Amino acid sequence: MSCVALAAGALFAATGLAFAAPDVTTIETDLGPVLADAEGMVLYTFRNDEEGVSNCYDQCAVNWPPFYAEEGAMAEGAYTLVERNDGTVMWAKDGMPLYYWINDTEPGMTSGDGVGGVWDVARP
Repeated sequence: MSCVALAAGALFAATGLAFAAPDVTTIETDLGPVLADAEGMVLYTFRNDEEGVSNCYDQCAVNWPPFYAEEGAMAEGAYTLVERNDGTVMWAKDGMPLYYWINDTEPGMTSGDGVGGVWDVARP
């Protein structure tokens, strides 16, 4: 193995984040356990999505920002990647794309649950 390949492997191993699954955790909220990002911001699913397909664009995506994946991210376990129409990539759990709610301004807030009858907190 070449020194360049070893150095590249060591760099990826040291950083680990660029190719890892999302930093998602389960937190306890007023609705029970839900999925949140590393900062505790709650994640949601959209009933109008299909497995592996995001249907939230334009104003929808302004109000419900996608949980974007970093470049080089790789699917792991229940967490997969969904390519959006604009070429960006977002995370999904069990195939369902994950989003934030613009009105959740603090970690642990779940004010988006039930909005329009089509938004739900993401469950572990």
